[in-house]
Amino acid sequence: MKLITSLLGIAALSFATSALAQEESPSAAPEEKASTTVQDTATPTPSATATSEESPAAKKKETASATSPSPAASPAAGKKMSVQAALKDNENRWEGAIGKHDMATVEAMVAADFAGVSSKGKFQNRRGLLAEMKGDKDTYTSAKAEKLAVHMYGSGVAVVVGMSNQKGSGKDGKAFDRTYRFTDTWIDRGGSWQCVASQGTLVSQK
Repeated sequence: MKLITSLLGIAALSFATSALAQEESPSAAPEEKASTTVQDTATPTPSATATSEESPAAKKKETASATSPSPAASPAAGKKMSVQAALKDNENRWEGAIGKHDMATVEAMVAADFAGVSSKGKFQNRRGLLAEMKGDKDTYTSAKAEKLAVHMYGSGVAVVVGMSNQKGSGKDGKAFDRTYRFTDTWIDRGGSWQCVASQGTLVSQK
């Protein structure tokens, strides 16, 4: 009888100890479930978000960088012609245009308020100068400006003195070789040089 009572007491003590241990220590199953829940609801870090999707500001900056011209492509990056060189180039193009009967080139360089004296001693405004050029029936084999000298009067006014030699044949078929001495006055208007006055004298004719 005492033996049975002792066994029952040991069994009761073991049961109580086991129940107490289960209450104090969490089971493996709930811990495993909690870990799974954290993994499912995890959100990307800020760095990951920035990598996968750029902000609107970053995209705008990238677009502006792609469309902006490089310094090498900018016109300001090119070498500019000096004023003297530009005016000599104008005189050469003007003389070349006479040889080709190219009125558009001369028209672009002559100011609206142009006032000049022709080689025949006649006063010419812009309309008269262009009309004389339009009525020219000579055929040119050569037309070039020579001995050009540029004299500056401030930054926006210049006088070009030079000579012009023209060779070819007239409408009557006769050959000619003419040399003129001229003086042209140029004014810089809005970054464009325009001829406002001109005087030419025939100094040699063959």
